[in-house]
Amino acid sequence: MQPIISIKGLSKVYDNGFKALKNVDLDIQRGEILALLGPNGAGKTTLISTITGIVSASSGTIIVDGNDNVREYRAARKLIGLVPQELTIGAFETVWNTVCFSRGLFGEKADDAYLEQLLKDLSLFEKKDNQLRMLSGGMKRRVLIAKALSHKPKILFLDEPTAGVDVELRKDMWRIVNRLRESGVTIILTTHYIEEAEEIADRIGVINNGEILLIEDKAELMRKLGKKQLIVELKQSTDRIPNSLSHLDISLNENGNILTYTFDSSADATGITRLLNLLSEAGLQLKEIQTTQSSLEDIFVDLVRTSAQQA
Repeated sequence: MQPIISIKGLSKVYDNGFKALKNVDLDIQRGEILALLGPNGAGKTTLISTITGIVSASSGTIIVDGNDNVREYRAARKLIGLVPQELTIGAFETVWNTVCFSRGLFGEKADDAYLEQLLKDLSLFEKKDNQLRMLSGGMKRRVLIAKALSHKPKILFLDEPTAGVDVELRKDMWRIVNRLRESGVTIILTTHYIEEAEEIADRIGVINNGEILLIEDKAELMRKLGKKQLIVELKQSTDRIPNSLSHLDISLNENGNILTYTFDSSADATGITRLLNLLSEAGLQLKEIQTTQSSLEDIFVDLVRTSAQQA
């Protein structure tokens, strides 16, 4: 199956010489949820803005469902809905008129039934006749989502959609995202809430300094880069790691009562049995044992740290 978005050699250099994107190659699959993670200034918003045509690329190509986003801009843009990071809406127009206007911008015929249901899904219907200036920040965020979905796009970009919003809106947002995915909409989101990406995304992308560090299936990423650790609590503290354990990836906490052994759970041998035997031979008695698995946040932090060190 052809990707719904195909990006080749995409770069963006601003007039002051800053390289916001550096030769980015990225294929986004039809119907998937792709989460883009990266620190502030990594290039996430610039990438989204370039795909949607808000920012012009310095070089490279972007194909949106067969349409070049420069030569066939109107066709490409019509396929896309965008929820921007900033609250970019007017003050004196009503919710209903704002959403209707957004739908009309894409040449779509009026569909009151669809828009009414959309506003109900976003808990906005009772506010449909209110002026935007009368809404709270969370309600304004809901209006941005309604505007992005007003023309029934095939592709939805969510740029930090739940940053600074209440828990209720966040839950509403992800309910809508799940329904959209079930209907075949492709969703690309950036978020600082890594637990959200871990919960909802099919694939994870990590971007830093304008470069894609990796794009990987979430489960495969966790398998390949996730670390497992065996936490061993000792009955009595020790002042050092026995020499017999020095060849292992093991550390001792400051109190001398907890050993942490890092291992590859996918390897043929984890070394746990050998470790426990060596602890017994060293005269160290065990109080408790437990295992932990790296989270997506751990993996993300490690990747960004390594990228920064190599820059």
